[in-house]
Amino acid sequence: MDYALDAGAGAGLRLGLIVLSTDETLEYEARALLAGRAANLLHTRIPAQPDVTPEQLRRMEVALPAAAGLLPQGLQAVGYGCTSASTVIGPQAVEAAIRGVHPGVAVSNPISAVLAALEAVGARRIALVTPYVQSVTAEMRAYLGRQGIEVLSEVSFGQKDDWTVARISEASTRAAMLEAGRAPGVEAVFASCTNLRTFGVIDEVEAELGVPVISSNQALLWHMLRCAGVEARGWGPGRLFDQREALCETTI
Repeated sequence: MDYALDAGAGAGLRLGLIVLSTDETLEYEARALLAGRAANLLHTRIPAQPDVTPEQLRRMEVALPAAAGLLPQGLQAVGYGCTSASTVIGPQAVEAAIRGVHPGVAVSNPISAVLAALEAVGARRIALVTPYVQSVTAEMRAYLGRQGIEVLSEVSFGQKDDWTVARISEASTRAAMLEAGRAPGVEAVFASCTNLRTFGVIDEVEAELGVPVISSNQALLWHMLRCAGVEARGWGPGRLFDQREALCETTI
């Protein structure tokens, strides 16, 4: 029997996502953001240890090409869903590993996406909220500093077990955002970690503090849409999704 071909599911918008094997939140928040939209989010998983330490995070670099190879071709953008690993491995190394399998495809990661998001909202002095142990938070703070982002205050849950991170309540994250964000001079709050739930409290915290809130998942998904050429205004929570234009910088 004859058949016809079209662009496939998602009306042509095809995004790839590499999710940690221990992550229980990124896909959930991505589905909420893309619900009812003409988009196909295709995801695979990369082996990750439950203990989030700099040493364990660096080990994921060698597994990135194989994980990326499990995604189909023809994607407009691919995102690697780990903020802390993107920081310790380095965005350039992440991009090289994925583009070796998907040449010419836009590549994003949470730390580069967050930097692009902070630029879009005009913030250089931030409050930082993380679930990490101090050694991981310190690497992130140092990386942000090298990019010209000043961390004025910091609140961490001090947790290295990813199973526990996925179960930190949004109320707890909201309280941490408010505590960190009340420091004098803060221009934005950054809540790091793709496994930390934030979508339900971003708008509330922004309203109370009067400054933008950027989370890893929010920034990553926004950045992937922008890199795919999508006008993403109104797609997600927070002032970030009010921005009209943003450059797709994937190797900051």
